[in-house]
Amino acid sequence: MAPAGTEKRTGKTRKSPKKAPVKKGSSSPAHEYDESKIKTLSSLEHIRLRTGMYIGRLGDGSNLDDGIYVLLKEVVDNSIDEFIMNHGNKIVIEIKGSRVKVRDYGRGIPLGKVIECVSIINTGAKYNDDVFQFSVGLNGVGTKAVNALSSLFRVVSFREGRYFEGVFSRGVLKSKKEGPTAKEPNGTYVEFEPDEEIFENFTFNPEYVEQRLWNYAYLNAGLTLYFNKQKFESKRGLYDLLFSEVGNTTIYDICHYKGNYLEFAFTHTANYGETYFSFVNGQYTSDGGTHQAAFREGILKGVNEYFKKNYAGQDVREGIAGVVSVKLKSPVFESQTKNNLGNTEIRSDIVSEVKSAVVDFLHRNHGTAKRLEEKIVNNEKLRKELNTVRKEAKEAAKKIALKIPNLKDCKYHLFDSNGRGELSTIFITEGQSASGSMVSCRDVYTQAIFSLRGKPQNVYGRKKTDIYKNEELYNMMMALGIENDIENLRYGRIVIATDADYDGYHIRNLLLTFFLNYFEELVVAGRLYILETPLFRVRNKKETRYCYTNKERDHALQEIRGPEITRFKGLGEISPKEFGQFIGEDIRLIEVNIRSIKYIRETLDFYMGKNTPKRRDFIMENLV
Repeated sequence: MAPAGTEKRTGKTRKSPKKAPVKKGSSSPAHEYDESKIKTLSSLEHIRLRTGMYIGRLGDGSNLDDGIYVLLKEVVDNSIDEFIMNHGNKIVIEIKGSRVKVRDYGRGIPLGKVIECVSIINTGAKYNDDVFQFSVGLNGVGTKAVNALSSLFRVVSFREGRYFEGVFSRGVLKSKKEGPTAKEPNGTYVEFEPDEEIFENFTFNPEYVEQRLWNYAYLNAGLTLYFNKQKFESKRGLYDLLFSEVGNTTIYDICHYKGNYLEFAFTHTANYGETYFSFVNGQYTSDGGTHQAAFREGILKGVNEYFKKNYAGQDVREGIAGVVSVKLKSPVFESQTKNNLGNTEIRSDIVSEVKSAVVDFLHRNHGTAKRLEEKIVNNEKLRKELNTVRKEAKEAAKKIALKIPNLKDCKYHLFDSNGRGELSTIFITEGQSASGSMVSCRDVYTQAIFSLRGKPQNVYGRKKTDIYKNEELYNMMMALGIENDIENLRYGRIVIATDADYDGYHIRNLLLTFFLNYFEELVVAGRLYILETPLFRVRNKKETRYCYTNKERDHALQEIRGPEITRFKGLGEISPKEFGQFIGEDIRLIEVNIRSIKYIRETLDFYMGKNTPKRRDFIMENLV
């Protein structure tokens, strides 16, 4: 999931609250600490007050990780758990406007416990291994959070010719009924509408829903999902998932293995770096964890055993694209949003099983084994060449400065033991003028700033060694901590912050090309963002509004009398006092994501390659 604090907000008026006068020598009533300040919240109140603890970001539906998709996921996860336990192989999802409907054909919730299962935290059958052996929702919160955060929540359970229905609003039971139903097969039906008091101005994006449903299909071969009459199913599981990502860009046929509790697939492409998609009980673990690390180690050991060599891990894995899924009875995640698996006891078993499967695959596919070995040998050659260039770049950098030029660092970093590093952000800006306001108003503990000197080089089509010969790009890599190994990334988020003009957009595209070309795994992992800053300031003596679009500006002009309008073309035009809110609580970040890594080359070639006539025609046809 995206880090908290990235939800979008509208350009509304913000006024400073009036403060009550405080006499010298006395304490403010607001800061008194007595019995009246101690509060006990019900689970319902806590979910609504601390929403981010349960579903991560809020958002408006414009990002794949926005809260409304998490609500959908929590409901569908329960249906998936039924399929995993061999009960029901069909799930029907329907979304019309803000109304979501999900029907599965599993066992159905026990009729006498329907109300408790959707409204009381820590209630459910998933604590019983005899009923649910492999489940994502082991904390008993998921559906309860959906209920609490929905203006309408309706659940109906069908079991053995009878039904029980409960209707809620914002977690409060409004009605219930039960009776016979001879025609309905067993299963559970859930209908909900996200509460607009929590999720402002949201819209479901069908493409994001489809992306999630395809993942469900790939991870559960034999399951069929229907969404607005579209069918989602997979015959080959993770093989199909990986092929959907890499397409025909593979160097050799995909290696696919499926055991009782472990399934994986991998291949190599001509791309740089390593790209992985990992899952636990169907849950996407965007930050990997023990299972992904063991998967990587198992591939290395299997390759070395088959070839009877001692190849370096980076040579074996450079250019790899892989997906791994495990089923665990008691998964331990680092957070409620389940981004990283922490179970250490599973590592050796996964390494051993992956190793054996890789050796077996290579023995059965000699042509593939030969192409893999050629790839590894070529990777080894390129690494040695790259190491020489890296060494020269380091020596040159030492002669220039002891510190990284143009970097204003922060205190906490991604891998610090203090636990705050995940929240750290580095802003990449264009020039000292653009970064001036940001330096003055940033949070020095978690926000760093790196200033580019002019436009970076267009690196599309260049070898990786070339970026180490470019002083500006090398300085940026040192600032990020990725000049030697991407695992040394120093910040939780990399944010491109450029001016809202043609030069700014060009620099943004050049930076996107750099990351997509050489460090696509950072993009896949959800580390790369674009900062949105207001285009207009509309104000009079009484109020000020910051507008991010022409539509917001026009709306503000209709409501504010006698306004003064300022158009912000550059970040340097925004004063530090104003800029603070745009990288603080009101920050707007657009996550850079890609539908599939197989389209990266094609997209970069079109926008950044040498096809000038085609690109010119495209611009002319789409010019607004």
